[in-house]
Amino acid sequence: MGANKTQATALSVDDFLSRVEPEQKREEARQLDTLFRRVTGFEPVMWGPSIIGYGRYHYRYDTGREDDFLATGFSPRKAQHSIHILPGYTDYSDILARLGKHSTGKSCLYIKRLSDIDMDVLAELIAAGLKDLDAKWKVHPR
Repeated sequence: MGANKTQATALSVDDFLSRVEPEQKREEARQLDTLFRRVTGFEPVMWGPSIIGYGRYHYRYDTGREDDFLATGFSPRKAQHSIHILPGYTDYSDILARLGKHSTGKSCLYIKRLSDIDMDVLAELIAAGLKDLDAKWKVHPR
């Protein structure tokens, strides 16, 4: 069983944020960083070259595969923000219905502009996702 391709790195979150383009995406990424820090209480860590993670958990599947992964976080992608807050096994449709304009993947939420969503609802979603993840796999600050 191989390790995840995406691993925690020693790269600087501040350096990464300062290079996000365009400027509006950079400002929104800083807003997301502030929100994630406030909601999680965790300091951010870079995962791979472009994901900012808050907290970590260790998983072990029945297949024997195990590794560490970020508990929650985001990546300010060119087209949209990719937000990692959906553990993949909990239904958040009631919260998502109040969020605003977004799309979802298996475990990611995609948002083009923060002005399209309710940031208080996003904070609620981050907290709910982290709580549900911690109930299944213990979440650690680093």
